[in-house]
Amino acid sequence: MGRFRYRMQNILELKEKLETQAKMDYAVQRKVLTKEQEREQFLINEREELEREATELRKDKLCVRDMRAMDHGIVGMEDMILDQQEVVAREEEELEKRRAALEKVMKERKAQEKLREHAFREFLQEEAAAESKAIDELTSFTYGSRARNGNRDGKG
Repeated sequence: MGRFRYRMQNILELKEKLETQAKMDYAVQRKVLTKEQEREQFLINEREELEREATELRKDKLCVRDMRAMDHGIVGMEDMILDQQEVVAREEEELEKRRAALEKVMKERKAQEKLREHAFREFLQEEAAAESKAIDELTSFTYGSRARNGNRDGKG
């Protein structure tokens, strides 16, 4: 039996490498997104803490200056949260782009693998046909040589 060689093996290997790279890019972006989401949650928690402090401050005494400072802090925290939400949205878009790129590369690799499987099946069929032909030729030669030697019944 001959050895199977896929003529586009280098393309398949390239597709596998591209897929590996796309998976790594996706994982990195996933980590970035998670970090930004954690930062957003931290800011929300900080705002909630400031609001609790402001509520406590209002309960204890009425110091207008302290209440204004606390209100400015809360407003500033709101701005930071809005900015962070924009960052998270951008990172989510980037993650989606990388997921789409990964999906595309995976489809291309799978297509190459299917082409390789098809080529291998053809190779096996060709090998089986060649083997069958060789057996037929051997059988024809064996029976043909017996017939030439005067032994037509096929027995030794």
